[in-house]
Amino acid sequence: MDNEMLEVKKQPTYYEEVIRKGYDRRDFMKFASMMAAFIGLEKSAIGQVAKAMETKSRIPIIWLHFQECTCCSESFIRSSHPMVADILLDMVSLDYTETLMAASGAQAEKSLKDTMKKYKGEYILCVEGSVPVAADGVYCMIGGKTSMHILEESAADAKAIIAWGSCASNGCVQSAKPNPTQATPIHKLIKGKPIIKVPGCPPIGEVMAGVIVHLLTFGTIPELDRVGRPKAFYSKRVHDSCYRRPYFDAGLFVETFDDENAKKGYCLYKVGCKGPSTYNACGVMKWNGGVSFPIQSGHGCIGCSEENFWDNGRLYDRASAFAGFGIESDADTIGKVALGATLVAVAGHAVATNIGKQKSIHDLETEGKASEHELPS
Repeated sequence: MDNEMLEVKKQPTYYEEVIRKGYDRRDFMKFASMMAAFIGLEKSAIGQVAKAMETKSRIPIIWLHFQECTCCSESFIRSSHPMVADILLDMVSLDYTETLMAASGAQAEKSLKDTMKKYKGEYILCVEGSVPVAADGVYCMIGGKTSMHILEESAADAKAIIAWGSCASNGCVQSAKPNPTQATPIHKLIKGKPIIKVPGCPPIGEVMAGVIVHLLTFGTIPELDRVGRPKAFYSKRVHDSCYRRPYFDAGLFVETFDDENAKKGYCLYKVGCKGPSTYNACGVMKWNGGVSFPIQSGHGCIGCSEENFWDNGRLYDRASAFAGFGIESDADTIGKVALGATLVAVAGHAVATNIGKQKSIHDLETEGKASEHELPS
């Protein structure tokens, strides 16, 4: 065991890899600052992230692929910061990842076995895709082994497991009714191991990088919400950070995708946007280098980071109420309010966000100046 630990310590640090790749100290500190911000740390913690990447050896990672489309890996390597793919993912590929590693066949299998043995109890197991358990697992086999067998074998000595994307986190489309392969998410198959769910179809590349950096910096899994997602990225609804939110509050909705309201950028709730019931960082971090996200591109949120989103009604049908908040008013009720009566829409906003500041609403209604005021948080 001592020899194995010495081997782990001899592995290069992330900072050493940064320099070897041709980046300078300035690039490194920018990356550390970005990662600290992404994982919800204060500015004073940037040094802590930088020190961890300077002094700690890389995290040994095994990255498995089962029933999925590889969009999680695609999202990761297309992160807005080149060092995410160039350093983090490059380091990952040195251990085992079927999609990106150079080895194949017997060499690849040997790499997997060697990593599990050499870094026993130290490696992180990343899983992309759901696992089919019907018909003894024959729907997804690699090298003559079922995905269930490979998962159990790889998880046995893992320090923690990261379920990348909605397939691994909640089954995704493969487990949609009637789910003929009995596609199953990782947390329902593996017990007794810390599991971090990073749902989304796909998850944001910077979110994935942030989870790895948190593990490196603190040596522990990040704080998780009640369903196992990192709070740093899944604590707020897409609705709450959406730039179209003022239109929702004012009762201005797109009725059809080709109407004048769509051209004006009004709220997409009536054409099926699931932002009010979806927890994700899309509206804050965005995609493609922070350029845009689905709602900004004119398409409503489909709720891909929530469980059973594929079976929760048709994508383009609006929800009758905001699930999970005991909401009685829906967008139809709010939409009947004329623009001049904004105070009622603000009251709807208060209910929709579960604030319950009834006295403040009453005061605003009395003054008749709701549009000029903001509810206390």
